[in-house]
Amino acid sequence: MLGVLRRKAACGAYSSVSVLGKSLHKIRPATPRVCSSLPEEIIHHPRGFDHAQTFCHLLLTGCSTNLNPTRGVVANLPRDINKQLWSKSFSSNSEGDLVHAVVPHMGESITDGTLATFLKKPGDRVEVDEPIAQVETDKVTIDVNSPEAGVIQEFVAKEGDTVEPGTKIAVISKSAEGVTHVAPSDEKSSEKAAPPPPPPSVEKKEKPKPKVETTSVIEKPKETSSPPKLSATEPQLPPKDRERRVPMTRLRKRVATRLKDSQNTFALLTTFNEVDMTNLMKLRSDYKDAFVEKHGVKLGLMSGFVKAAVSALQNQPIVNAVIDSDDIIYRDYVDISIAVGTPKGLVVPVLRDAGRMNFAEVEKEINTLAKKATDGTISIDEMAGGTFTISNGGVYGSLLSTPIINPPQSAILGMHSIVSRPMVVGGNIVPRPMMYIALTYDHRLIDGREAVFFLRRIKDVVEDPRRLLLDI
Repeated sequence: MLGVLRRKAACGAYSSVSVLGKSLHKIRPATPRVCSSLPEEIIHHPRGFDHAQTFCHLLLTGCSTNLNPTRGVVANLPRDINKQLWSKSFSSNSEGDLVHAVVPHMGESITDGTLATFLKKPGDRVEVDEPIAQVETDKVTIDVNSPEAGVIQEFVAKEGDTVEPGTKIAVISKSAEGVTHVAPSDEKSSEKAAPPPPPPSVEKKEKPKPKVETTSVIEKPKETSSPPKLSATEPQLPPKDRERRVPMTRLRKRVATRLKDSQNTFALLTTFNEVDMTNLMKLRSDYKDAFVEKHGVKLGLMSGFVKAAVSALQNQPIVNAVIDSDDIIYRDYVDISIAVGTPKGLVVPVLRDAGRMNFAEVEKEINTLAKKATDGTISIDEMAGGTFTISNGGVYGSLLSTPIINPPQSAILGMHSIVSRPMVVGGNIVPRPMMYIALTYDHRLIDGREAVFFLRRIKDVVEDPRRLLLDI
């Protein structure tokens, strides 16, 4: 055995197995990881010298420029040594298991939004395209969906952050196994991190402190309530602890900006009239059951006013027009915006080509858009455009109001509550269900004559819906 070692030493190898096991790192200092990865089991194995000899030879010849020859050494080792070598030298990489949920495209005119709320929590299971967060813009609320099925590892953004399309929101693990092991550990760590309840002695010591504070607060009003220090003209401000400061939502700020721009830009003027709702309400009462049975939707009053507005806009096309610089743009189509109040603010979804719709189609579309607006799922395309707006404040009990134009339109119709009032009909005073209607218009474009004729057409059609059939 010693003779073999001496012959190998003459060829440039080492003179002993122990030297080989302890000094391999001196052969190639530039690759310490490869040299240090040779375990001692190879040296003490019955065939360890032969494999160590081969490994050393590869280090001296081919490993200076390429580490791939080490694969041949590992492949030629016995199975038990091969298994030990892999388990000690390599670790699994799970980066390919993680994906990021990012903010989607928000629309042509929207560049950023506010991360309003998270719909899920870290550790929750999500499916493909399942919403995990909501981003609020100045027009709509947009969902951030999960790109893959998996478990949420963590959130990389916080509620209230300003985010842009492409911003990373959450890290999701596609492997359910990798996260199920994490969740219990988090629970244990949170349990360990929870501070123990204070001993009874500490609580007893801390209880007298609030009593001292309350007594001092009670004594202060006695000093400030002295008559010489108070003035009858001095304003008494409310205490700050009874006020709450809440940041405005993006939608509310957008509505405020547009309404103020409308007041600053347009020459606003409002004209009023009143409508006898007897015939339209009788029409709805007579055919409401048959209407629901055939069309699957209730017959409301809004469809009657939409059809009346279409007829009025066709008779007075200037109300459907708009000013653009020094020109007037006449629209030969009618897209009516319906103002809908939501918990987050006012939105105006649009009925496309309302002139081509019948009563059933109008009612169905209004119900669909109103539900989307309330749920916050309405899209920007469903609110874009519009040539004329109808606002029904009567559903909230409004008796009379002056609505504000929705830019860049030129007019808006306001509906109000129905109130039974004494009216003269055929020389007799009888109770009638009456509604005030208001038209606010841009006086730079629309004269009072056109505005009055517009409201008169609304009044005629609503009071006698048969005019729509005869087109008179």
